[in-house]
Amino acid sequence: MSDSPSPPPNGLTYAQAGVDIDAGERLVDAIKPLAKSTARKGSEPSLGGFGALFDLKAAGFTDPLIVATTDGVGTKLKIAIDTGRHDGVGIDLVAMCVNDLLAQGAEPLLFLDYYATGKLDVEAARRVVAGIAEGCRQAGCALVGGETAEMPGLYEGSDYDLAGFSLGAVERGHTLPRHDLQNTGDVIIGLASSGPHSNGYSLIRKVIETRGLTWADDAPFANDRTLAQALMEPTRIYVKPVLPLMKQGWIKGAAHITGGGLIENPPRCIAPGLEAVFDWQAWPRPAVFDWLAEAGGISDREMRRTFNCGVGFILIVGPEHVEDVLEGLLEAGETAFVCGQLQASA
Repeated sequence: MSDSPSPPPNGLTYAQAGVDIDAGERLVDAIKPLAKSTARKGSEPSLGGFGALFDLKAAGFTDPLIVATTDGVGTKLKIAIDTGRHDGVGIDLVAMCVNDLLAQGAEPLLFLDYYATGKLDVEAARRVVAGIAEGCRQAGCALVGGETAEMPGLYEGSDYDLAGFSLGAVERGHTLPRHDLQNTGDVIIGLASSGPHSNGYSLIRKVIETRGLTWADDAPFANDRTLAQALMEPTRIYVKPVLPLMKQGWIKGAAHITGGGLIENPPRCIAPGLEAVFDWQAWPRPAVFDWLAEAGGISDREMRRTFNCGVGFILIVGPEHVEDVLEGLLEAGETAFVCGQLQASA
């Protein structure tokens, strides 16, 4: 005779298995107005359906190519979870996707998110999605849907992970990079970052650990801010300042400086036979990077291939358009500077 326990008289429920459908419904109700706030031409966000429609013609495109990206936030999420600072990681999630679209010359149109957790904390999730909505507003794209997955046994407690998916479009013949137009002597313009953005956080966390610091300690590189406050600064979104310059035809290539830093990302937008030569003294490296290098004993090369070192996005521009591009960026409120040029590969 089996000694296996008998099921409850009325049968097991999903809630007893650790999944709270009611909490999921409360979250959907809480984020509907957030999605609605991101509406744009071509899309009317409406959560709850099986898919989202987008009207490219209504958005003003004639003969577009579709560009798709996906990304996450990496171990920066661990700091958010450990400190309860959930508000900015949604902006990070959007930024990591839409800045990649921008590097192809594409305008971000719509965004979807995937939120997976062991036990759904409705308020924490709402704060994350509020950040996603803010990122979408900054990028001019619509938050059209997503998925919330409660998976007890796969994630521990209220730990969560994020993934983002974005769709953009660019008119045929206007995609970047334009390898055919690039030449020796073309100028590299850098746009300032807001800090480490969403890359290198496993190394950052290791530095904090080896120095015996906590996230509540004062940041040695930032006045009146804790380490958590300083290092959770959201990733900058460059779409609105840069896209109009691309539509002018002034940009020959662009790169989002993410994992791989200023060593591995620039070659992705540069023609064969050419290479980027940076003037490493052309911009002041933000204090957070100086502190990380010193506190962790990290070499210059390791810093440059792990972090953005103060440059979150680069543009390749012909010498004749450098002043136009810099003026446009500065008028849009960006900190921008000439930081190198292209030369023939060695």
